[in-house]
Amino acid sequence: MIYIVLGFAFWAAGWVLNVRLANGPSGDVRSVRIAIPLIFGLTILVIWEFFVLGFEINPVFLPRPSDIMIRMSQELPRLWADFVQTIIKGALTGYIIGGLAAFGVAILADRSEFLTRGVLPVGSFMAALPIVGIAPIFVKWFGSDWESKAAVVAVMVFFPILVNAVAGLRDTTAMQRDLMRTYGAGYWPTLFKLRLPAAMPFIFNGLKIATTLALIGAIVAEFFGSPTVGMGFRISTSFGQLALDMVWAEIVVAALAGSACYGLVTLLERWMTFWHPSNR
Repeated sequence: MIYIVLGFAFWAAGWVLNVRLANGPSGDVRSVRIAIPLIFGLTILVIWEFFVLGFEINPVFLPRPSDIMIRMSQELPRLWADFVQTIIKGALTGYIIGGLAAFGVAILADRSEFLTRGVLPVGSFMAALPIVGIAPIFVKWFGSDWESKAAVVAVMVFFPILVNAVAGLRDTTAMQRDLMRTYGAGYWPTLFKLRLPAAMPFIFNGLKIATTLALIGAIVAEFFGSPTVGMGFRISTSFGQLALDMVWAEIVVAALAGSACYGLVTLLERWMTFWHPSNR
């Protein structure tokens, strides 16, 4: 009972502290804006710890955060090998291939109304394909190593990047395009000096959406065939062994990797679109 009371007390203390920080005079300071979500996350972890202890929940069903951290410290080499296999080889490779393919098709579709009318419906069809359906097929085609996972990721990220790139390339006014023609600029100078910069916010929106899809695709694809390494493989086998602390350790690594990738894309967006009103 004491742990449950402590959990509620810590929740109340974290709530009051965050409200005071958010509504205080320094609420817009960068350090305070970073501290607020950190305090919120720490509060959730502490409440989780106390409630598992207070209700005496079986670790097989829900391990404590402290148990997960201990398991992570004990399994660092294995977690790193899984990270390299799934994130670096599978997700990142597929993300790059799918992004480059989507951008290339967007340029071609932008130059041809026929391609635009044909490619976008096909792209929407590809986006609707269930990953649990295409993953086994790609494992058969490309083998059980990371190449099949990269292929799954490339298919998953292709459509959101393509749609946003096509929409962005068309986000210029008739007056702007007429001005470029007045200066004698052809298609490629207009593309690089006007249309591509205007499309950057749209393109980065697609890239940010694709970061989460890439991570999900790589992990889920490993459920259907993988060497004895990888996050999806480890989650599947650890769950079968009722090692839920290892499952949660892999989930934590995946969440941190996904957040870091999303943050890197966001920082790159701010650096490349500093002129956009949303970044001023």
